[in-house]
Amino acid sequence: MGQRQYMRAVVQRVSQARVLVDDQVVGQIGEGLLVLLGVGQDDTPIDLAYTVNKVAALRIFEDQDGRMNRSVSDVDGAILAVSQFTLYGDVRKGRRPSFVSAMEPSKARAMFEQYVEKTRALGLSVETGTFQAMMAVELTNDGPVTILVDSKKDF
Repeated sequence: MGQRQYMRAVVQRVSQARVLVDDQVVGQIGEGLLVLLGVGQDDTPIDLAYTVNKVAALRIFEDQDGRMNRSVSDVDGAILAVSQFTLYGDVRKGRRPSFVSAMEPSKARAMFEQYVEKTRALGLSVETGTFQAMMAVELTNDGPVTILVDSKKDF
């Protein structure tokens, strides 16, 4: 039996970000968070709720004293969420990543859509990429600030 996998997110504080599919912008934000979201085959609604709440509440924007003390909602920012199964690329054996721990696409799509829906329910503006499309993600990482979130809380 393999090791349990957990919902993963790479969160980048951005001054702007956008996603293009076939040279067309499908999602775009100004100040906010770019969230690359990976869904593991064993993820549950508990993992989803943890990730939604953790990302929305991250205090990684600067306050008036220059300290990371404000959340994305505190700065009236937005979230650009992009599904990224490659966060489950396992390269411990060989040179080609194995993605067997990533959730099967139709279930992962449903989980990703729930992530977006639940984040919007918190009052946040959320843009997205296109699930399973070849996307070009452009961003200006502000800081740079990049945070790893794992519902197992290993980080």
